[in-house]
Amino acid sequence: MSTAEQATGATEELSLLSIANEANEVGKGTFSKNTFNRQIVLTKFSVLDSDNESNNEAEAEAGKKKKKNKKRTKKKKKAGLGAAGQTDTLSVPVSQLFPVSYPEGEICEYTDDNRKRTTDEEMRAKDRLNEKQIFDLRRAAEVHRQVRRHAQRVIRPGMDLTTIADMIENGTRTLVEANGFESGIGFPTGLSINHCAAHYTPNAGDHVVIQNDDVLKVDFGVHVNGHIIDSAFTMSWNDRYAPLLNAVKDATNTGIREAGIDVRLCDVGAAIQEVMESYEIELNGKTIPIKPIRNLCGHNIGPYKIHSGKSVPIVANGDQTRMEEGELFAIETFGSTGNGYVHEEGVCSHYAKNDGAYTSPRIPSAKKLLQTITKNFGTLPFCRRYIDRLGESHYYLGLKTLVDSDIVMAYPPLCDVEGSYTAQFEHTLLLRPTVKEVLSRGDDY
Repeated sequence: MSTAEQATGATEELSLLSIANEANEVGKGTFSKNTFNRQIVLTKFSVLDSDNESNNEAEAEAGKKKKKNKKRTKKKKKAGLGAAGQTDTLSVPVSQLFPVSYPEGEICEYTDDNRKRTTDEEMRAKDRLNEKQIFDLRRAAEVHRQVRRHAQRVIRPGMDLTTIADMIENGTRTLVEANGFESGIGFPTGLSINHCAAHYTPNAGDHVVIQNDDVLKVDFGVHVNGHIIDSAFTMSWNDRYAPLLNAVKDATNTGIREAGIDVRLCDVGAAIQEVMESYEIELNGKTIPIKPIRNLCGHNIGPYKIHSGKSVPIVANGDQTRMEEGELFAIETFGSTGNGYVHEEGVCSHYAKNDGAYTSPRIPSAKKLLQTITKNFGTLPFCRRYIDRLGESHYYLGLKTLVDSDIVMAYPPLCDVEGSYTAQFEHTLLLRPTVKEVLSRGDDY
């Protein structure tokens, strides 16, 4: 023990003896005023020391809790710039513009017997199970909105269709951060002019230039984890085609309004037909009724499959098949000043692998090409330009062999009578358990 410690111990002993003596004096009844005051002071200090210890313990405990809570606090992601942060050259991926969540589409509550779905707790629980699919679809939809907004600003008469296709597809790849089957282009960009209604995209060497009097259909898709957004619009630079475009846009919105869980497909088609046929257009001094193209239709969409089995007619065709909860549909309508009926015409550019084909080609070039198609596209549609982009060459015989063997399906351009004009508008909607969401809806159409 050190000298300081010995001195402290001695002092404490003297203090205790002093207090003990004073206590004896209390017992004898002979204590002084000073003794009484000293007892009070000692008692007071004891209470203060006890209070200080309690306070210190409480502060220490509070400090621990504060540290504990501080550890649990997670940093919130900052909201991005949104669509306004996009550049004129489409260089910023949407994941950077919307780091937390993507904009929802147009929300439409169900009506009639399905009205209760909006507030039903069981339906809400089912809806929450689909959050990942909805997240992916909204991401793809936001890419589509931004790319088409750019396209609508840029596309003008005098432009080459190959230039337009490259612009749309490269923009899509950048904004969706294309990465094979995780994200990328949903199908080749359709750029069909005038009497050609669908399935035209330029092949290598095609040099088609837009003219002032043309009516151009722009149809392209975006996918995220195989969830495809399919949406299309029509452009013209002559006001005389406005009734045609208005008729088709109105018909598409009618189809969207009529679509719903348990709705019969023929009822959707009948409503579309009625609206479409209520329009007419004046061309070259003649009044022409606008007709729905009866052998073109909308469709449901499956993972990595743009056409997944059900067709949504645009005329009353008696199909009693019903739409079902959870299904993803492309509601698209086509109007024409011609016969209202399309046929295959011209060189094919659109292809897709047949999911149900199990035969193997014997020709080496076909076998090699099939491996390339399976590796890069799977069941997603593709075109010749995409094969060229992969560095393949001299593949025409192989491609023909695959088509002739029904291993790959060919989708040639679809055209009405020459000299007529056609228009198209299309949106993708999801029949969620609680609401109908028009995912691709934008402020343009």
